[in-house]
Amino acid sequence: MFDEKVKLVILLGAPGAGKGTQAERIAAKYNLKHLSTGDLLRAEIENSTELGKSAQAYMNVGKLVPDDVILKMVETYFSRHADCGILLDGFPRTIAQAEGLARFTVGRNILTLSIDVEADAVIERLSSRRSCKVCKKIYNLALPTYPPDERCECGGELYQRDDDKPETIRNRLAVYDAQTMPLIEFYRNQGFLHRIPGSGSPDDVWTKVQGAIG
Repeated sequence: MFDEKVKLVILLGAPGAGKGTQAERIAAKYNLKHLSTGDLLRAEIENSTELGKSAQAYMNVGKLVPDDVILKMVETYFSRHADCGILLDGFPRTIAQAEGLARFTVGRNILTLSIDVEADAVIERLSSRRSCKVCKKIYNLALPTYPPDERCECGGELYQRDDDKPETIRNRLAVYDAQTMPLIEFYRNQGFLHRIPGSGSPDDVWTKVQGAIG
């Protein structure tokens, strides 16, 4: 069993691969801080930190927040939790981010898990989702729990979000392949990579994840 106080788990996987479900389980079982860069960015902005103000300036003009600003936020978080194990979900997304991350994680026991799902399976999985217009709860057409009247338990109407439509999902997968797939080779070359077949139920995938972590 790894020492969770210095562990860094990096979770990779395409949209719809089931990272969110597995991230919650990993963080709970192995006592890891679950770092979402999206949440971190929002917190910096809400607290009006210098980094938050810098990020907000880019966002106000419709630009992506640069890697160096995001990396500085992550580095600050790591320095505040130097004795804690950390789970990164959705970061890094590019080689530049991975190289930046490596500079301030020296000494940590690193494990990268890539949850692999075929593109057709991802499209089928995500395009079957329906969301409640009122409470935002998500249902799936393929499951027997899907309400026949297409109404949420709260009474709200169910609909398909634009980012759950097949053409949008294909575009998201193309972006993932172009930007994030090179990370697979980056971490493979460093000996940090474990690939997890993402087919099957969440429980099946969880069993494989635990086997990889040890």
